[in-house]
Amino acid sequence: MNRIIIQQVWLDGRTCDVLVEGNKIGRIADSIVEPADKIVDGRHKALIPGFANAHAHSAMTLFRGLGEDIPLMKWLHEYIWPYEAKLDEEMIYWGAKLACVEMIRSGTTACNDMYWHPAICLKAMEEMGLRSVQSYAWIDFFDEERAKAHKVNLVRMHKESAGWSELTGFSIAPHAIYSVSAHSLKWMADYAREHGLMLHIHLAESRTEYEDCVRERGVTPTRYLYELGVLGPHVVAAHGVWLSPEDILILGHHGVSVVHNPNSNLKLASGYKFKYNELKDAGVRVCLGTDGCASSNNLDMLEAMKHAALLQKAWRSDPASMPLGELLDIASLHGYEAMGINAGKIEEGRLADMALIDLLQSAFVPRHNFHANLVYAANGSAVDTLICNGRILMENKKIDGERQILEMTQKMAEKLVKL
Repeated sequence: MNRIIIQQVWLDGRTCDVLVEGNKIGRIADSIVEPADKIVDGRHKALIPGFANAHAHSAMTLFRGLGEDIPLMKWLHEYIWPYEAKLDEEMIYWGAKLACVEMIRSGTTACNDMYWHPAICLKAMEEMGLRSVQSYAWIDFFDEERAKAHKVNLVRMHKESAGWSELTGFSIAPHAIYSVSAHSLKWMADYAREHGLMLHIHLAESRTEYEDCVRERGVTPTRYLYELGVLGPHVVAAHGVWLSPEDILILGHHGVSVVHNPNSNLKLASGYKFKYNELKDAGVRVCLGTDGCASSNNLDMLEAMKHAALLQKAWRSDPASMPLGELLDIASLHGYEAMGINAGKIEEGRLADMALIDLLQSAFVPRHNFHANLVYAANGSAVDTLICNGRILMENKKIDGERQILEMTQKMAEKLVKL
């Protein structure tokens, strides 16, 4: 069994040693003196749980910088979907590899991914050592023949997922109510319940989606899914910016997890009044995500944490909105819970998914309040070492094979835009 001891690291206000046994946190004590395969010097470092990026499109790193300064629907129809039609497996592989580099560098250990060719994305992520939930993405544009083909492919991939490693889970991902038929949504919801799978969907992301649904169906997007019988504790809804008071109660009653993606929402001008306090009060588990690099331009969860907090304070005119004490759980524990993974806290018995933060940076001096410095002063570059599933993926800010990944992804991006 692999044994790692992190010595004299700062954790929740005290200096201690942490023993990693296999893929779990074995012991936390003032001092641990026993044999280990690896000793990590934790002096001048802080230990935090790894971040769980609860909504991402990994290989969209290839689209970073394409389709700037345009609204969501135009962005999708004129840039993203036409480019995605040109993607091949090699492009997706290297795009996902680059996403792994970004996530590792900025402290993310788990990703709830929604993208095409999940078998390729999981290959990239498992090679890099990251934990993920890979989804079968479904867009049928209300075409019955497309829907039939999706059913066959989804069932086949679900069976194949039984052979995936412990690092990777399987989920179902209907894109959104405006790109997937009601029949398909109901079929996927039934299949997910029957097989105990997560259903990962974009919901109430933009004003256009909200108003079109009310005009065409007479109900909000959230109530539409409720009436179809889609909602439940297995559902992870990305965005949730446009929600009525009734919508929030519906989501809370059904145990839905909602993922806030502040950078993407701001950049695409989809909305900024995310109802964090109302969702929390209704019993909704609020998670945090970056969305894809085409809309957020990076996968830095620390940046997402800062913007999520600042947005709440600004639009509510309340500096106590989204307090520091809740932010780390939103960015880590809640995402892990939504994915059904026992991590997100530095506790004995939990999976060893964690990051060491370099305290010898100006952002952490003076250290009156570590969490304030982490969220409001630092960024992903503060991560020194990353451990996922008990394996060191980055140490002293070095990732094996990073240069090749950067070079190959650049080649793939150039190939894509020339097609």
